[in-house]
Amino acid sequence: MSREATLKRILEGGVVAVVRAESGESLLQVVRALAEGGVTAAEITFTVPDALEVIRQVRQEIGDAIVLGAGTVLDPETARAALLAGAEYIVAPSLNLDVIRLCRRYDKVVMPGAFTPTEVVAAWEAGADVVKIFPADVGGAPYLKALRGPLPQIRLMPTGGVDLNTAESFLKAGACCLGVGSSLVDPKTVASGDFARIRELASQYAAIVRRFRGSA
Repeated sequence: MSREATLKRILEGGVVAVVRAESGESLLQVVRALAEGGVTAAEITFTVPDALEVIRQVRQEIGDAIVLGAGTVLDPETARAALLAGAEYIVAPSLNLDVIRLCRRYDKVVMPGAFTPTEVVAAWEAGADVVKIFPADVGGAPYLKALRGPLPQIRLMPTGGVDLNTAESFLKAGACCLGVGSSLVDPKTVASGDFARIRELASQYAAIVRRFRGSA
């Protein structure tokens, strides 16, 4: 999938599920439940044991039913390994210019993490497709809105602190999409195998995005 096509699907879906768990064994079912619930993008974080194998398996079994990415990518070596395993985009909690350069070289979407205005602009100027504002719970939606004031041209994705109660406020503040972690994919829910719960939560987040955009 081209970078443009990947980015289009991520932005249209409006939710990027952050999939983090103590074991990678059931993450195929987790991603399938997310897709069935209407979440069209998910990132497998490199805090998951054997993350590369999980990415390969999910990509092989689910294909294009969901836009699959890799998260918590801290260096270009890890980014390249993730892309070769089947990831279509790279997400990071921090700003590494070499990771951005590698993703642009291979025509893949990259969403580095930043927090301050200086970091946000540096990420965008380096070629980020979306800048992940992390941790977004520190300043909440008001901080995102404040960033958007002087930087309306930069796509911002809040991550950390996005839940069913705050999702709409982040969208109103100008988020292009939402990075949603444990409030959507709770490791305890994953461990218990309650995939129906994940499917239901996914449908709720997808509905919030649709409802907001329908009224915006």
